[in-house]
Amino acid sequence: MGMLVEGLWQEGWYDTKKTGGAFARPETQFRARVEARSDAPFAAEAGRYHLYVSLACPWAHRTLVVRALKGLDEAISVTVVDPLMLEGGWKFAPSEPLFGARYLHEIYTRAVPTYSGRVTVPVLWDKKTNALVNNESSEILRMLDAAFDAQAKRPLPPLYPEPLRAEIDALNTRVYDTVNNGVYKAGFATTQEAYEASVAPLFDTLDFLEARLAGGEWLVGGQLTEADVRLFTTLVRFDAVYHGHFKCNFRRIVDYPRLQAHTQRVFDIPGVAETVDFDHIKRHYYVSHKHLNPTQIVPRGPVPLMARTPR
Repeated sequence: MGMLVEGLWQEGWYDTKKTGGAFARPETQFRARVEARSDAPFAAEAGRYHLYVSLACPWAHRTLVVRALKGLDEAISVTVVDPLMLEGGWKFAPSEPLFGARYLHEIYTRAVPTYSGRVTVPVLWDKKTNALVNNESSEILRMLDAAFDAQAKRPLPPLYPEPLRAEIDALNTRVYDTVNNGVYKAGFATTQEAYEASVAPLFDTLDFLEARLAGGEWLVGGQLTEADVRLFTTLVRFDAVYHGHFKCNFRRIVDYPRLQAHTQRVFDIPGVAETVDFDHIKRHYYVSHKHLNPTQIVPRGPVPLMARTPR
């Protein structure tokens, strides 16, 4: 793990000393938008854009799920990084197809030679202008949902419908802070106080979500929305990684019948199961985070409860 400083790679973990032991996620820096308009600076066109992702990363996973839901496999190409993030950060094995890069940080400096900051996935790259368009997963998710209807092979109702946006936004805000990022705040905390401040709100929200799902199969409006996708990519990793590796062990997702059923429900949507790779997920977390797991032993369990439904 490391970062770029004025275009040069430097090794180093997150500095939690100045935050009292708490993990603080840096803001993403590339925030341009792909639009459906043909005259837009970044217009939605089949074959123009490339995604760099990790199958381990829940943030990158969001974009893969929406790409699968809409049938954008032919319209948007993908490169998957190696599961291990060690010296040099995210790496390609073998080299990636566009430029022969060995590390993801080379893609960042190809876009901005003097870039300073973390090198994260997902990355949405424009092959036409050789530009890094966006590296904010929530925005890429919405671009794939809204801008690429003309290129989609599967019909899909909007994941962010206008009448439900206020409710989706409110739920996303809580889930992001206490669940999506909450597991990281608990797992990467370096003081007992910082850990306690994160793990309790995490399970408060899981309890809240379990109760909310008593009203139906989906979180908002009785239909699949981006709120379900954003929650799914954390829940599907929870029992295998966050429960033990990140010390989020009050309860497992299997102990929440409705949340477990919700996770399986999303997993069973055609195309989604193919975006989940438990071996990749577990190898990344247990081997890459040497400060949390010095032996780098990858546990055999738990047996994944997500199972592909025969089709």
